[in-house]
Amino acid sequence: MIVIIDYGMGNLRSAEKAFTQMNVEAKVSDDPAVLAEASGLVIPGVGAFPDAMKNLHEKKLVEPIRRHAAAGKPLLGICLGMQVLFQQGFEGDRVEGLGLLKGDIVRIPPGVKIPHMGWNRLTILQESPVLKGTPDGAYVYFVHSYFANNCDAADIVAVTDYGNMLPAVVQKENVYGLQFHPEKSSDAGLQMIKNFGELSQC
Repeated sequence: MIVIIDYGMGNLRSAEKAFTQMNVEAKVSDDPAVLAEASGLVIPGVGAFPDAMKNLHEKKLVEPIRRHAAAGKPLLGICLGMQVLFQQGFEGDRVEGLGLLKGDIVRIPPGVKIPHMGWNRLTILQESPVLKGTPDGAYVYFVHSYFANNCDAADIVAVTDYGNMLPAVVQKENVYGLQFHPEKSSDAGLQMIKNFGELSQC
């Protein structure tokens, strides 16, 4: 079963509803023992990087997430949940992330409206099972003010043009991240939800 991690940061029910809509069994939990039994984990999120990491530590969820990833089981971060997969964030003071992906979370450069809110196109750079059936140029829904920088180029699956080319989909082995909200991204996003469900059943 997929477990959507409840760490007090956001869109839990809409994520759960999207999995249900795609006939993928998922439940919400903040219990480390439940996370340990999950076939796939989802870190959703809306809000600030420092608050997210503080909550994950307070709920003793950091190590269960890292163990899940180290075991080779699928892990998906959505929006803020993608950002905490990286080494560190600079939303205010420097805060350590989960360290599962190389890179920093920094503010979107000036010159565009911040937050980045609305529909933008994906430019797909390489194949990924989470994007199976997603056409290049598909529109997805973003809400964020920070982005992943100094990433390993091999981990960047798709980008979006918002003044600069921002990483929109990342993957390193069994760890996946979507900077946008698939649960709000119509058919394209729901297909990604379904794809992750299938990965978690393998």
